Amino acid sequence: MEVNTAPAKKSRLTLYIIIALVLGILVGFGLNKSYVEEENEKIANFDSSIKDFKELIKIEKDSATLAGYHSTVNTMNNERNATLTSRDKKVEPFALLADIFLRLIKMIVAPLVFTTLVVGVAKLGDINSVGRIGGKTLLWFLAASFMSLLLGMLMVNIFQPGLAMNLPLPTVNETGIQAVGLSLKTFLYHIFPASVFDAMAKNEILQIVVFSLFFGIATAAIGEQGKIVIKAMDAMAHVILKVTTYVMNFAPVAVFGAMAAIVAKQGVGILKTYSIFIGEFYFSLGLLWILLILAGFIVVGKRIITLIKSVREPIILAFSTSSSEAAFPKTMELLQKFGCKDKIVSFVLPLGYSFNLDGSMMYMTFASLFIAQSYGIDLPLATQFSMLLVLMITSKGIAGVPRASLVVIAGTLVTFNIPEAGLALLLGIDPLLDMGRSATNVVGNSVATAVVSKWENALEKPVEEDL
Repeated sequence: MEVNTAPAKKSRLTLYIIIALVLGILVGFGLNKSYVEEENEKIANFDSSIKDFKELIKIEKDSATLAGYHSTVNTMNNERNATLTSRDKKVEPFALLADIFLRLIKMIVAPLVFTTLVVGVAKLGDINSVGRIGGKTLLWFLAASFMSLLLGMLMVNIFQPGLAMNLPLPTVNETGIQAVGLSLKTFLYHIFPASVFDAMAKNEILQIVVFSLFFGIATAAIGEQGKIVIKAMDAMAHVILKVTTYVMNFAPVAVFGAMAAIVAKQGVGILKTYSIFIGEFYFSLGLLWILLILAGFIVVGKRIITLIKSVREPIILAFSTSSSEAAFPKTMELLQKFGCKDKIVSFVLPLGYSFNLDGSMMYMTFASLFIAQSYGIDLPLATQFSMLLVLMITSKGIAGVPRASLVVIAGTLVTFNIPEAGLALLLGIDPLLDMGRSATNVVGNSVATAVVSKWENALEKPVEEDL
């Protein structure tokens, strides 16, 4: 599948997205200080009162008094939830803009992954080519994943952000997030689809990838008859990319809505409270970017800088919407314009969305060990490496799963006897952290595609000089 090589006016979408990002923050700040200020104050007061009563519950011995305290906490929780619902309804029109855009993107992703991967695999020619390129791709993915997880582990041990929390061990789960089972059966069931239509309906990227690999190899194997299917799939992929162009025009509006809603709800208070943790995490993400770019430089050379400039638009989009998925179609297009052959892009990039989410991987070790530190749980180095290896397996195929990183972390905490309730520490700031890790996922997959292209001698000159 080739991109259009005709000269085109440089897209101004990046500029519009940045403008929308700034406007969204300003509008959100205004809403936070006026439109939803009353609700935010009530929620903060409820949180403070509930915390005080929970401290009293820990030391109170009289059963009648305890019953009264528990009743009061339940009442305040109900009133807090009602206030939360009222606030969310007020900012719902802004959040709706982002939700509609993300739904449109999800509408595109499954058929785009299927058609492009089938065409990419079929164009590789034979099972040996698929195995060779697939082996190189997975080698890079595993190395990048291990590096990301290890960096997260190292940085959280250096910064030790959880020590300042000094929390008592909780007795119940308070997160509302279901932990992922880590059994081999569950993992394998998540890989192999019972129905490809069900996998597409649920946007199960890993299952779609598995079916696409089988379909693409089989299409190439039947020879002349398969060429008809490949041609049809190629045409369908171009149609979906055209639809993507229409959808992407809505991106600045979605970015504006997403940022306005987040800032209106969270305000700047959450930044002050967790500023050190957020700063340390983003500093660690910056180091991960440097490592990924240096690793890419070893293989690709100076063009790695051009690559990062080329994909700046999907990076900003992923950051603004907190969704790597939202950036997938545009990333695919720009990688081909950068010079990566379509057969490599169509093969590597979809796989990357299941096996190479570098930003999310780093966050998992960083967050898991932060929670352990917060409760004063000292994990030996051997246990931390065991956690790293568990996350290497359980994190695969999380693309498209709502709050995927938190869900996997919840399962990991249970496995290593760390209180799952500690996830509540991250719920308020997770949208802010998700922005950075989503953008990093785009960088990681872009570098991976360029590296595999170079290894396969499939890295050509850029289509457009202004990239």
